[in-house]
Amino acid sequence: MKLKGSYFYTLREDAKDEESVSGNLLVRSGMIKKVAAGIYMYLPLGLKTYKNVQNIIKEEMDKAGAQELLMPSLIPAEVYDACGRVEAFGSDMFNLKDRKNAHMVLGPTHEELFTIAAKAMVKSYKDLPFTIYQQAEKFRDEPRPRFGLIRVREFVMKDAYSFNKNDDDLHESYMKMFNAYKAIFDRMGIDYKIVRASVGAMGGDLSEEFQAITDTGEDTLVLCDKCDYASNLEVGSFKIEESTEEEKNLEMVETPHKETIEEVSEYLNVDVKKTVKALLMTVDGNLTIFFIRGDRDLNEDKALKLVGGKELGFADDALIATSTAVAGFTGPVGLENAKIVVDEEVLHMKNFVTGANKEGYHYINTNVKDFKYDLSGEISNVVEGDICPKCGGRIYFKKGIEIGNTFKLGKHYAEDLGLTYLDENNNEQVPTMGCYGIGPGRVLASIIEQNHDEHGMILPLEVAPYKVSIVATNTKDEDIMNYANKLHDDLENLGIDTLLDDRDERPGVKFNDMDLIGIPIRVTVGKKLADGLVELKLRSESEFIEVESSKVVDKIQEIINK
Repeated sequence: MKLKGSYFYTLREDAKDEESVSGNLLVRSGMIKKVAAGIYMYLPLGLKTYKNVQNIIKEEMDKAGAQELLMPSLIPAEVYDACGRVEAFGSDMFNLKDRKNAHMVLGPTHEELFTIAAKAMVKSYKDLPFTIYQQAEKFRDEPRPRFGLIRVREFVMKDAYSFNKNDDDLHESYMKMFNAYKAIFDRMGIDYKIVRASVGAMGGDLSEEFQAITDTGEDTLVLCDKCDYASNLEVGSFKIEESTEEEKNLEMVETPHKETIEEVSEYLNVDVKKTVKALLMTVDGNLTIFFIRGDRDLNEDKALKLVGGKELGFADDALIATSTAVAGFTGPVGLENAKIVVDEEVLHMKNFVTGANKEGYHYINTNVKDFKYDLSGEISNVVEGDICPKCGGRIYFKKGIEIGNTFKLGKHYAEDLGLTYLDENNNEQVPTMGCYGIGPGRVLASIIEQNHDEHGMILPLEVAPYKVSIVATNTKDEDIMNYANKLHDDLENLGIDTLLDDRDERPGVKFNDMDLIGIPIRVTVGKKLADGLVELKLRSESEFIEVESSKVVDKIQEIINK
């Protein structure tokens, strides 16, 4: 492509309303334009880059045996009503309030539509397994869009679903997709970790996330400094250290107006790790009090799973008053009329501080023998410095952007929608399903978050909109322009996407723009052409080399084919 007469612009100043590096650079480079909060248009250069990401995804999905289709996002309201599955839509869809009155509304979730597609074919065990996928537009009623393409309201998602006879069959399909994901992200040069994750609302037996390691990220990754242990914070675990202290006698002490753990530990001159705090909660409407070490946070996913509840919230004063708990001074000793849940770590502590269920008082030297409890289990979040549960190393945190996820869903979606097949013995069975997602926009943002400098983006060859940029320093010089145009055409004829900057701009402006948009290879055609030389520079390197003008095509091919 030749820039003169084309749609192309860049911004010299940072975008004022973009808080992420990727969002700022994508806007400055003229690749995307914000239309509203969380809604962007992809401009020509950005769309070409975005499609490169999508093409890599498609190539690896096809190579793994998955077949592409396309699901509708909008369907007639009467068809929607006939589905009878309003509850399945969740909070991530628009038009929920208007769905009964709208002529066209957002249809069933894609999990359902994929299953409906499967029902059209699956009759026998001979029809299984198979995997189908799409790259389609989705909407999320995101209350706080941010970080450019990382958290948006309108986006494209690559969804894939495998349909399998049994768990062994599912595992084989799962591993094909899992390895396809690794191939996709490896081709893009992304630094990522594969972490265990909570199954969440999707349910199922296994959930794994592909997390791009970045300084800007929504997720906290739990990693080990010695081994490959990796998880997200929701399911992160740690090895509990056993106290070797001799148990002391329980003693009540006065702690006037000291209600927070920080205030109590400072007043008593006790390490906060020697305290146990109470979280007065309601689980499905019932008062449940969780006890965890003073410096930790409650892990709501783990807590709900342990107690078998569906909804967790803070208890109000009226509910607390039905028990012997005293807000700010609650402890497990003598606590009545509440469900008591103790973190597993507390059971290995000795001589710790707890509330005394009496205004202005706490217990010191509390031990497990001093109280009763209903349940115990791992319900707190891991913190940095904890011991790795796998190797004994130390836990540290990194930020991450979730770019892909894989789930073993099991049978519940197929069962709910009546998808069955006849097995070898002519008995009716329910298939088991896998679900596999990638967000191409998040992938592009992650690549830029990991690959940039003070001048702009540094895009990988397979992702960049053009592999080569040619900068003609003097567009009025006939020899320079004849050579630059021929080089552009020669490279294009070889299938190498090439951008010729033939604008009537100063060389410095052109160099800055090419650096900003991150083209991997730059050829500068200038005065040295008279000596049979051009300059060749890689975007990832600071220095350029001089190449004979007659050999530059061979040199570019050598770089690309490395």
